[in-house]
Amino acid sequence: MSNLKVGVFVDAENVKFNGGYQLRYDILRLFASRDGGTLLRLNTYLAYDQERARDDQEYQKKSAIYQQMVRDFGWKIIVKNVKRYTDEEGNVTTKANADLDLAVDAMLQVENLDLILLVTGDGDFLQVVTALQNRGCRVELLGFNNVSKQLQRQVDAFYRGYLIPDLLPFTNEPRNEWGKPGSCVRGVCTKWFPDKGYGFLRFIKHISPDLWITDPRDPASPYESVFCHINELADTIKPEDMMQRETVLEFYIEESDVDEGLIAKKVKMVYSVGY
Repeated sequence: MSNLKVGVFVDAENVKFNGGYQLRYDILRLFASRDGGTLLRLNTYLAYDQERARDDQEYQKKSAIYQQMVRDFGWKIIVKNVKRYTDEEGNVTTKANADLDLAVDAMLQVENLDLILLVTGDGDFLQVVTALQNRGCRVELLGFNNVSKQLQRQVDAFYRGYLIPDLLPFTNEPRNEWGKPGSCVRGVCTKWFPDKGYGFLRFIKHISPDLWITDPRDPASPYESVFCHINELADTIKPEDMMQRETVLEFYIEESDVDEGLIAKKVKMVYSVGY
C-alpha cells in the first residue's frame, strides 16, 4: 500500500478535442489511485458557454447533468466561461483557456503532493512540469492525440489514454467487458514479421500499479499478448504502422483453437504518428 499523496489535474477542453471525448472520470480516478495512493486533489477544468446556455435549454440541461455526474465521482469542477472574440473581418472565435488556472493551482498545491497526474497534451505546460519536478514532485502525463513530444519527454511517465482499460467507452460495444474473450480492447504491436504476415499485439488486462512490467511472460505483468494474422488487419493499416510502437490498435480478442493463447480479430487503427 502506497503512502503517496496524489493530485490529478484535467485540462478537459484539450482532452475533449484531442481524442478523449467521453473520458470516464470514475475510471480516471481508479487509474490515478492504482498504487494505493491518497487522492488529495481531483480537479477538472471545464468550459461553459453562458451565451449559448441562455438560448439553448438543451445545452444548459446537458451541461448541468454532466457536471453533476463528474462531481458525484468526487471531482472538483473549475468552470471556465467561453469568451468570444471578433477579428477585423467579423469572424467570431471562441476560447475557454484554463491553462493559467490549472498551472497556478498545481503550483500552489504541489507542496502537499507527492505525485501529480496531468491530463492534457498541451506543450504549454512544459515549464510548469519542470517547476513541479524541481519542487520534488513526480509528474505523470496522460493524453490521447496531439500530445506534445517535449512534454512526453519531460514528464516522469507518459500513458496513452486509449490503452487504459475502460477509460474511453466503445460506442459499438456499450456493455464491453474489457479483456474477456469476445471483448474489444486497445493495444499496441510489439512484434511484426512482414515476410510471414503475422505478429503479436499487447494490451493491458487491468489497471495495475505494475504497468512498468511490460513483458507478458512475467506473472506479475498486467499485460496480455495476442497473436495477430495479417488477414485480420483493416485495409487502412500499412506494414509500417505495425512496426511503430506508437500505433494504437483496436481489436476483438478470441481464444485460440490451436493453443491456450488469444488471437486478435477485426483489427483497426485508432492512432498512429501522422494518422
